[in-house]
Amino acid sequence: MDGRDRDGVPMNAGMDRLAGRIAVVFGGGSVGPGWGNGKAAALQYARSGATVAVVDIALAAAEETAALIAGEQGTALAFRCDVTQPEGIEAVIAAVEREHGRVDILHNNVGAPDMGTIEDITVEQWTRTQDINLKSVFLTCKRVIPMMRRQRKGAIINISSVAAIRHTGYPYPGYYASKAGVNQLTVALAVQYARDGIRVNAIMPGLIDTPHIYKAIVGQYDGARERMVAERSAMCPMGRMGTGWDIAKAAVFLASDDAEYITGVCLPVDGGLTCRV
Repeated sequence: MDGRDRDGVPMNAGMDRLAGRIAVVFGGGSVGPGWGNGKAAALQYARSGATVAVVDIALAAAEETAALIAGEQGTALAFRCDVTQPEGIEAVIAAVEREHGRVDILHNNVGAPDMGTIEDITVEQWTRTQDINLKSVFLTCKRVIPMMRRQRKGAIINISSVAAIRHTGYPYPGYYASKAGVNQLTVALAVQYARDGIRVNAIMPGLIDTPHIYKAIVGQYDGARERMVAERSAMCPMGRMGTGWDIAKAAVFLASDDAEYITGVCLPVDGGLTCRV
């Protein structure tokens, strides 16, 4: 990274936006080289002044992100956690609470699809998808919201998908259902805890060019990476897929005081995709 976005703006512009805040990013690693949504969000939170707990099921991936933050003179901790298990989430949040006394920003980025029609997928695949994509959000929010209520302030960012509201062309019914659940859970929590000073919003990424698609999606294109990129880009009104940084910048905005009167929003960050699909 050269430290600037595609418009030439320094990536650390507004670096005091989240100064002094503690952010926990579940799914803050990356499944391969490059910038996944969670990895970019963790770095962008740090560049905005937050101390970041980077959490991933692969400790090495979390440590890589934390090292990148430290390399920019930011502060980060790395944790391994399986977000489908409440004991792991408890251990992470308890460690952050011991170290910093609170959690100001909870960022839920973990998600995975299981390809196959409703006739093809197994009950186990369906359950796994719901556990990873939806149960994980339930578990992290269940642990963190009581702390935020005591603080009388907090911001929760759930990474959903445009698949929550549109058919994107891929055969993954469990993914559609789970992400729709994330959206409505976001709305329910936003309304219930608004008077406690807690804001809960979701981001719905569209077609994003991240390491994830080269593992989980490319099979739908018979492994043809260039064809996948071309076809996904052509679907977007802007003529290109988004990047993890597009999601990260939206997350920082929603976590910041600039969004202090925004809650219960499921925000498409999709280059206009849902305007025509």
